[in-house]
Amino acid sequence: MSRLKNKTAIVTGASKGIGASIAKYFAAEGAKVVVNYASSKEGAEKVVKEITDKGGIAIAVQGDVSNESDVKRVFEETKNAFGTLDVLVNNAGVYIYEPIEQVSAETFHKSFNINVLGTIFAIQESLKLFGDKGGNIINISSGASNSPLPTGSVYSATKTALDALTVALSKEFSGRNIRINSLLPGIVETEGAHSAGFIGSEAEAGFVSKTPLGRTGQPDDISKVAVFLASDESGWITGEKITVSGGVYGF
Repeated sequence: MSRLKNKTAIVTGASKGIGASIAKYFAAEGAKVVVNYASSKEGAEKVVKEITDKGGIAIAVQGDVSNESDVKRVFEETKNAFGTLDVLVNNAGVYIYEPIEQVSAETFHKSFNINVLGTIFAIQESLKLFGDKGGNIINISSGASNSPLPTGSVYSATKTALDALTVALSKEFSGRNIRINSLLPGIVETEGAHSAGFIGSEAEAGFVSKTPLGRTGQPDDISKVAVFLASDESGWITGEKITVSGGVYGF
């Protein structure tokens, strides 16, 4: 497969979970991939090795997306390694669920700084590398933006903000050949879902019972749609919020 041949992509937060899967799928389709990570160097290097062992091209680049100087460095290293950028996947995010009584300034700002401000920083830098040829941005949102859950008020607010960015920027980029879309996963089995105790729980069973396709999603389910959005096959799609949840609109 070579739907992304000759394209360069940055995937933020790609050391595990959905981001890691997207990075591997992009590479399998011919893209040169920058695997960004904040703290898990080992995880990112594992993803890179899996890609290169199969003949793909990838590098791992550390950078906390909520830190503007870190983001600038990630894009500088991308330019030094590959010269250009075609696709940006804003996947890095933090998932904090807590009762409203427990929301603090610290957790609020952490959520918005990573999930929203970090996306803005990355988009700003991507525009410099896209240049006149244009580019493609995929924001990894969540079904929680459509249907917030109890204790998820702040997290859901960050994802709703992300979707608003997607729609607004699709119009702001008019005439610049830059596409931007949101991808909204439903419940997905990731390392984080396992460590949170969700996988195998009654809560998971409850979500599955409400899902028309009758199962928990896998990272591959999201990655396949991300490949489509990154490819020329979706060249007439921008400003969209695409839910990938097995048939559940939101939750």
